[in-house]
Amino acid sequence: MPTYEYACMDCKRQFELWQKMGTSGAVCPWCNSSNTAKLMSLCSSTSVRDGASGDSGHFGGT
Repeated sequence: MPTYEYACMDCKRQFELWQKMGTSGAVCPWCNSSNTAKLMSLCSSTSVRDGASGDSGHFGGT
């Protein structure tokens, strides 16, 4: 299930929710307002090189 970031327009806090894809809207966990907006969020990933024994997966090797 993807994690989505939201901002509450009433209390101005940001929060994350795990939601099924295609689910719309969120309720603020702090003030219970449904006046929220989905934010554009960045993603990151980690990869390990093929055949690297004992490699931590970081660029530059060990």
